Amino acid sequence: MSVTKNKNPLVELFQLGFGKHWPVWVGGIVLGILNTLLFAIQSPWGATGGITNWGDNFFALFGIFTEKSITPVTDNLYGMLVLLLVMGAFVGALFSKEFAIRVPPKGEMIKGFLGGGLMAVGASIGIGCSISSFFSGVPALSGGAIIFSITMFAGVIIALKYLLWEMEARPNWSSGKSYTYLAASPNKGNWQIITGIIVLIGIIIIAYIYMKSNPIMSWFIIIAALMGLISQRSRFCIVKAFRDPFMSGESHGSVGVMAGLLICLIGFTVIKYFGIGVIDNASLRARELTWVFPHFWAKGAIGGFIFGIGMTIAGGCAVGTLWRVGEGQVKLWFSLLGLFLLSPISNAFLAPAFDKILPQSAKFRNYLPDYIGYDGAFALVLAIIIGWYVFVKWNERTGRFSAF
Repeated sequence: MSVTKNKNPLVELFQLGFGKHWPVWVGGIVLGILNTLLFAIQSPWGATGGITNWGDNFFALFGIFTEKSITPVTDNLYGMLVLLLVMGAFVGALFSKEFAIRVPPKGEMIKGFLGGGLMAVGASIGIGCSISSFFSGVPALSGGAIIFSITMFAGVIIALKYLLWEMEARPNWSSGKSYTYLAASPNKGNWQIITGIIVLIGIIIIAYIYMKSNPIMSWFIIIAALMGLISQRSRFCIVKAFRDPFMSGESHGSVGVMAGLLICLIGFTVIKYFGIGVIDNASLRARELTWVFPHFWAKGAIGGFIFGIGMTIAGGCAVGTLWRVGEGQVKLWFSLLGLFLLSPISNAFLAPAFDKILPQSAKFRNYLPDYIGYDGAFALVLAIIIGWYVFVKWNERTGRFSAF
């Protein structure tokens, strides 16, 4: 679908938004703003918590894991956020005529499921994912989130080395027939746009239904749908940001994520420092510790490493999986299935086992301003972002680490 001139300004605006993909940095900035809005309203962006809620409700249908209190998806902020993010991505794909059921070879679907399962294990052990413990956790000034992010990056590198080996030594593992259904063309497939309008109206109705009884949920629904649409249009994906500099040498995916991180860093620091939304001193401390999980240092390190391997094998991080599900990519359907099924199991058995083994010194809340102040914590995270930017731009120019 190409951008063409049209006398109707609304049609021209539509073509501008859905005629071609947006720069990743645009998506990163807007997602950073929306994430800050989520925090101002209640709490920042996360993904696997909502997926786990879906899994808990699914298993509860069969009388499994019913010993714990399970919130219905319709009452869970992050359960609904996950659903509406997929719906928003679905709308973006439909409006741009990019939706299609894309069925890969069997080997790729198996890798999708295994990658999703590893992400589930990593998220439960490390108490977070590529969104909650990286894109939201690092700007929240969490020391554990930084550890999680470093080992997640290490997991990406290890998994990438494996995938490069597989392509050379065992190409038949992921080869075979692939199929595409319901694909549209630039001149055909207007049914996708019509369907997108219907889904969009449905989203608006859902948000309106919650407005009187639960306005926070209503805003989460609106923002989640926008996040899904923006992620799909900009191809925003954290595994791409970590992986591409070492494959193709390209840095635009990384720069997009950095732009979002920078916006979140400024917004989150302002919210925490000035206690926005705080009623008393007790709630001030709770606000400061928002998205600072008890995973410093070992829990975050182990969980991040496993999560990084999983998202690379799956071909999508937490958010990348969700918007690709909305786009119709079946490999990521299997990835979401792995997350969906393994998250409750890992939370029930694997995460408690690690908690018993690790001493308290390896799994506590590390809030950086408690040690180096707000100015030092802000400067540290900013230095990490700048250092990452300098590296990927240097590597893009020299190709020193591309494809190892």
